[in-house]
Amino acid sequence: MARWTPSSPGADEPASVRAAQYVRMSTEHQKYSTENQAAAIAKYAEERGFDIIRTYADEGKSGLKLDGREALQRLIEDVVSGSASFRVILVYDVSRWGRFQDPDQAAYLEAICKNAGIHVRYCAEEFENDGSLTATIIKSMKRAMAGEYCRELSRKVFDGQCRLISLGFRQGGLAGYGLRRQLVDEHGLPKAELRLGERKSLQTDRVVLVPGPEEEVRTVRRMYRLFVDAHLNEKQIAMVLNDESKLTDLGRPWTRGTVHQVLTNEKYVGHNVFNRVSFKLKEHRVRNPPDQIVRTENAFEPLIDSHTFGLAAALIAARSQRLSDNEMLQRLANLLRETSTLTALIIDERDDMPSSSAYSSRFGSLLRAYELIGYSPQRDYRYIETNRFLRTLHPAQITAVIQAIEIAGGSVQVDPASELLCVNGEFTVSVVIARCLTTEGGTSRWKIRFDAGLRPDITIAVRMRENNRELLDYYLLPRVDFPVERLRIAPANGVYLDAYRVDTLDAFQSLSARVPVRRTA
Repeated sequence: MARWTPSSPGADEPASVRAAQYVRMSTEHQKYSTENQAAAIAKYAEERGFDIIRTYADEGKSGLKLDGREALQRLIEDVVSGSASFRVILVYDVSRWGRFQDPDQAAYLEAICKNAGIHVRYCAEEFENDGSLTATIIKSMKRAMAGEYCRELSRKVFDGQCRLISLGFRQGGLAGYGLRRQLVDEHGLPKAELRLGERKSLQTDRVVLVPGPEEEVRTVRRMYRLFVDAHLNEKQIAMVLNDESKLTDLGRPWTRGTVHQVLTNEKYVGHNVFNRVSFKLKEHRVRNPPDQIVRTENAFEPLIDSHTFGLAAALIAARSQRLSDNEMLQRLANLLRETSTLTALIIDERDDMPSSSAYSSRFGSLLRAYELIGYSPQRDYRYIETNRFLRTLHPAQITAVIQAIEIAGGSVQVDPASELLCVNGEFTVSVVIARCLTTEGGTSRWKIRFDAGLRPDITIAVRMRENNRELLDYYLLPRVDFPVERLRIAPANGVYLDAYRVDTLDAFQSLSARVPVRRTA
C-alpha cells in the first residue's frame, strides 16, 4: 500500500488518517440537507479508511460569500493557526464548498488548506481532487457553474418578484404600523392574517397588505395631521405618542426615525413599491435610480389619501431645499465625525439633519453622498477580535465545568477531538459560548448554536455580557427539550427558558439533578 502524503492525495490512505467534514445547507437548496451530505461523506470515508473526528456545519447559509458562514471561517482559522488535528477535509461537492461569484475565491480557500498540508476531497464528484490537469479543469468549470447558477437563479427570482408586485402582491418585509399581512389563495380570496414571523406555506398563496387595528389606523392618520396641519416635526410627534404610551408595531417607543418612515412610505397611500434598494448576489447594497423602481399604484387599501401624502412629502423635501449641496455634505461629514459610522437610520434620527431620502434625492443615492465626503461603508470587523478572545475563553470554561462537577463528586471524561464531556458515564455535555449581539434597536440578543454533529445530551451555553469580555450567566439546555439547531434568546425569556438559567458555576454541582436527561431513541 502506497504511503499517503499531502502531495499525493489520490494515493491509498492508511486507516489512521483523521478527517474533518464540512457540510452546508443553503436557503436555495433545502433538499441538500446536512444529514444527507453527512451520510454520503460517511460512506466515502468508510470506503477510503478516513476517520471523521470533527464536523463543521453551516445551516441555512448561502454559499455566495464567506461572510456569515461561521463554520467555514472557523475551519479556515483552525487550519491557518495549526490547531487542526486532521489531515483531510471532506465536502459533499464543489458547490457545498461555495458558490462564490469569483471562482478564484473558492480556489484560494482550498489553497490555504493545501499549503497547510490538508487536502480537500469532494465526495460526490466524479473526479478525484488529485491535482491532475483533468481534475483542475473540471473543478474550475464546476466552480464557475456554481456561481453562474446563482446568477441565473437571482435573475429568475427577481423577474418573478417584479411580476407579483405588478399584480399587487406583497414581497417580504414587515407590514408596518397600522397595516397587516393578509394571506390570500390563488383566486385572491382571503384566508388568514399572518402574524409577526409567520409565512405562507403553499406556493400558490399570496400576501397583500390590509388595514390593521382601528386604533393603529387612527394613529397613523393622526401622525399625518400633526405633521401637515399642526406643523410638528417627527421628534415632536414621537414625544406625543410616547407620552400616551403608544408603541410601534415592534413594541418599542417611537423615535424620530420611525415616525419619519411612516410619513414617507408609499404603502400608506396604497402603492406597492419594490426594488428601491438592491443587494443582488450579496455583493453591494445599492439604492436604485427611479427608472429601476417597480411601482404598482392603488394596490392596497390606503390609510392616507394621496393629497395628504403629497403635502407631507413636499414639507420633507422643502427642509433640504433650503440647504446647498455643500451645506448638506458638511452636515453629513460632521455627523460622521461624531458617530464614526453612517446609516439611513442614524441620519433620520437627527433633528439637525436632512433625511436620508433627501440625500438620496439630491445626490442620486445615499452611497453617492457618502463618497462625496470620503466615507466608504464597510463591515465592522471587530467581531474577529471578539472571536479570538472567545476561542481562548472556551477551554477555560470547559475546565471550570469539569472542576465544578468533580468537586460535587462526579467524574468527567473528555473526548480530545470533539471536547465533548461524558459525565459519570451516563450523559454527554457540550460547552458553547454565546456572544452578545446588539440589534439596531439597541437591545441584546444571544444566538446559541447546538452542535448537530456531536448531538450532546446537554448543551451548556455561556452567555457573554454586551462587551463580550465578561460572563453574564449560563443556560443548561437538554437536547430532548430543545431539538433545534440554533436558539435565539433575549435578556428576558419567560418562565420556560428561565428554568434552565443559572448564574454561577456552583449550579453545575447539581447538574444531573437540575436537568434530568430523558433518553430518546
